[in-house]
Amino acid sequence: MISHLVQRMMKLSPPPTRDVVVQKDLRVPMPDGVELLADRWTPRSGGDGLPTALIRSPYGRRMFGQLLARPLAERGYQVVIQSVRGGFGSGGTFDPMTQERADGLATLDWLVSQPWSDAIVLYGVSYLGHVQWTVADQLPPQVKAMIPVVTESALTLEFLRSDGMSLETPFGWGVLVGTQELPLAMLRKPFQDKKTARALRTLPLAEADIAALGSRSAYIQDVLTHDADSPRWEGVDHSHRVANVTVPVSSIGGWYDIFLPGQLRDFQVLQDNGRAARLTVGPWTHAEFTSTPIDEAVEFGLSHARGEQPPDRAPVRLYVMGEEAWRSFDSWPPAGYSPTRFHLGSGGSLTTEAPAESAVDSYRYDPADPTPAVGGVRLVRDCGRVDNTALEARPDVLTYTTPVLESDVEVIGHVSAEIWFSSSLSHADVFVRLCDVDPEGRSWNVCDGLVSLSDATEKQSAVVRLWPTAHRFQRGHRIRVQVSSGAFPRYARNPGTGEPRATATKLLAADQTVHFGPDQPSAITLPVR
Repeated sequence: MISHLVQRMMKLSPPPTRDVVVQKDLRVPMPDGVELLADRWTPRSGGDGLPTALIRSPYGRRMFGQLLARPLAERGYQVVIQSVRGGFGSGGTFDPMTQERADGLATLDWLVSQPWSDAIVLYGVSYLGHVQWTVADQLPPQVKAMIPVVTESALTLEFLRSDGMSLETPFGWGVLVGTQELPLAMLRKPFQDKKTARALRTLPLAEADIAALGSRSAYIQDVLTHDADSPRWEGVDHSHRVANVTVPVSSIGGWYDIFLPGQLRDFQVLQDNGRAARLTVGPWTHAEFTSTPIDEAVEFGLSHARGEQPPDRAPVRLYVMGEEAWRSFDSWPPAGYSPTRFHLGSGGSLTTEAPAESAVDSYRYDPADPTPAVGGVRLVRDCGRVDNTALEARPDVLTYTTPVLESDVEVIGHVSAEIWFSSSLSHADVFVRLCDVDPEGRSWNVCDGLVSLSDATEKQSAVVRLWPTAHRFQRGHRIRVQVSSGAFPRYARNPGTGEPRATATKLLAADQTVHFGPDQPSAITLPVR
């Protein structure tokens, strides 16, 4: 029954077998004497010697075994799914992401020594994909391929930028790993999610873990007090290992995934260093279940594990939103797309011609009533593409829109904005969102980004890096740019005082000004063909 449910949920094709067995609680020794527990999934007959998919998880082995290990064991693999240090029966203490290299290398040594194991494929999503990168430059010859899904080599560091602190995702993850082993955790999750959402409004934020969990979380405290450059996160960034990967890599991401920029950076490093790699990016959010990872594990992973070449395809396969179609390319970013500036102008205009005269638009941002996060790159239910009509009706959101397009405009690649901005306070944020306005007037978010300023009383150019995208604005549609000063709780609200986000208790409203004209050319830059 579970096999059929997973097949339907992931839209998989029927497997060759549903008759699999699980050998539970294998003990994997680490060099320091700690033992990590693993389960081995195999077809009931003929499992020994099949290629082994290695999955290392902080979320336990039972549920993830059904979702990840079972489909692979039914389709040509034997699967070892291991609980990382400090969780679900594995020994030691869980310190997120800092201990995965040593433990991962020791696990590979153990796996290579097993008489039933031969060729190995590294497989996994999110954290389970990041652990692949931690060992990627020191793989034994038995490892034949890597399949990292919605992940990157420097996990979480994008969230902890000093010039744009994410809140909802790292805080929510800290709550998840802090509660997942409690009795009835899955049944209690809807209640816990509501409690966590309320906790994000706590002042000071340093008390929010108490509000959400009833106790301190060392990880959440570190997230709130240490930015990406802090020594606290040493050992988390494994991006320097990517260039030295020697096995083929198939990277799978989503346009609304929280880790997309880092995942595309990793692919570019592989590409630039001549490594065997391919990339697939669909219209997905982080936690969206699709058949693509399992299909790729079968088509790409099994082929390499058997010493064969997978079916031929282009190195880059992208889903172009708006066109709603898959397209093939030779590289990321694809060639042939020219950076084109669309200028903000008076009356909410957006054109490729720079305004002839200078002007300003203003709005008031109040962190006590922060501009909300609507859709986009989040881990909550209402994420991805959503109708932005209600958001754009708020007085703290400016919009700039092109005339109706007379022909399609295709945008594929990196997106950025240069917003000339000033504030009545020194500390302010600039949030920019690209939207597609359909003929009915509904505005659908495509990609966005935020930057924090610390000297905003001086008019300046705020450079905002938006998420990469592949989107076709169809004839009859319009291109729209939103400018505001937040997207709470995706990003921590800027209190306006300059106090550290963790300890700030006072919230100041600010008058924000967007400038445009010949000498202050506010614009969004789109890679257009």
